[in-house]
Amino acid sequence: MSNTIRRVISVVTVNEHGVLSRIAGLFAGRGYNIESLTVAPIPETEYSHFTIDTEGDKKVLEQIVKQLHKLIPVLRVTEHAGDEYVEKEMALVKLPIAESLSDIDALARSYNGCIANVGEDYIIAMVTDSSSRVRNFLKAIKKYNPKEIARSGVVAIER
Repeated sequence: MSNTIRRVISVVTVNEHGVLSRIAGLFAGRGYNIESLTVAPIPETEYSHFTIDTEGDKKVLEQIVKQLHKLIPVLRVTEHAGDEYVEKEMALVKLPIAESLSDIDALARSYNGCIANVGEDYIIAMVTDSSSRVRNFLKAIKKYNPKEIARSGVVAIER
């Protein structure tokens, strides 16, 4: 039985050069893995918001949070657990035009998605949902022979 826990951690930092490499270096230097990482500036501020999806046992996760607090440009670290936050992820899937547009649309809609674009040779479906539901959508869409898949990182915000 594994003690591995999945955790989403939000980090607010000063938006300056090198912050991303310091955060990634913290994980790499200790052998911790980042499952996904999303970062963007916070509008109308000089700060950035990092959302880090990681896994580890309780001790590893505590160490990650402690080490993040020690980084100089870090202003706030929030470890999300349970249902105290909203988490979303997005995926774009390019499919051959020969596949059934209505079936793909119905499948995408069941995962908070839609047909995002249709070209001469392809259909692009988009879904935005929790990480586990995006993962399930990607399993379900395989029967339609996807040609390309692009998946975003997790974004999260406290309720």
